Amino acid sequence: MDATPIPRSVSAPTGPAALSPGSQRRARARRRNTLIPFLLPALLLFGGLVLLPILLGVYTSLFKWNGFGGMPTQFVGLDNFVRLLGDDVFIGDLKRGLVLVVLSVLVQLPVALGLALLLNQPLRFRGIYRLIFFAPYVLSEVITGVLFTMVLSPTSGLVNQIFEVFGVSGQAWLADPSRVLLTMFFVVSWKYFGFHMILYLAGRQDIPPELTEAAMMDGASTWQIFRSITLPLLGPTIRISVFLSTIGAIQLFDMVWVLTGGGPIHASETMAVTLFQYGFKRYEVGYASAISVTMFLISLVFALLYQRFVLRRDTEGAVTRAGDIR
Repeated sequence: MDATPIPRSVSAPTGPAALSPGSQRRARARRRNTLIPFLLPALLLFGGLVLLPILLGVYTSLFKWNGFGGMPTQFVGLDNFVRLLGDDVFIGDLKRGLVLVVLSVLVQLPVALGLALLLNQPLRFRGIYRLIFFAPYVLSEVITGVLFTMVLSPTSGLVNQIFEVFGVSGQAWLADPSRVLLTMFFVVSWKYFGFHMILYLAGRQDIPPELTEAAMMDGASTWQIFRSITLPLLGPTIRISVFLSTIGAIQLFDMVWVLTGGGPIHASETMAVTLFQYGFKRYEVGYASAISVTMFLISLVFALLYQRFVLRRDTEGAVTRAGDIR
């Protein structure tokens, strides 16, 4: 009997390596032809609703224009931007925006983080507490502004009625230039801290409980667990929260307009309020466009730098290149 082993059959190579260069090009062309119909509607919407208004704003910022009579014709170049640099109101807007950003990072976000950690504990009725703290975020900015206009009224407001119990009366929370910005920050924090609390709560619940249990078994204190485990693992959530809070402070408009209109004497005015005043009250659309372009550039530069130096390690490995899709 012949004992010669029967050779195993060798399977033909499969996958992209088995395709000829021409076949690979045709396969890539088919993928492109499949993707284009799905991407085209989104690209058209993005171009029409985002890129086109940006380009139009940049174009009109180079003219002196009141917004009427067709396209602008009185070209002034960069005069509107030069005017911005000497405008005390706009410089004040930048300072007030910076104050709101710093207060949000140092006060609002730590309070939201503390509440998130507290509501992650096995408390009774914690679901109700979460709902109560998150409820202000559901309200619109206009409703919040109207609500606090009544609450902070110097004559019949709830806050002054509470202060009268302690012998303090007649506080002008929204009419005093020295305190209106802090009052505005309190209202903004009341509106948005629930959103950041939910972000932190979701991030905290993603931390495996085995890590904290192992640390407790090793004798770590609550502070050591927070400093060495909870806070580092919450880093990506905290960085996103800081980014959203900063961009929101730069673009703040609705609540300020309803509460104070930017007053008194510009003490609570933001860049968006100044833009509205010049564009829709004084009909200096060219100058208002320069303000809008400046706001866009500030937001863009901040976003790029934040992405480059802060969010980079969070997004590395999370970006999928088109060539990696099979």
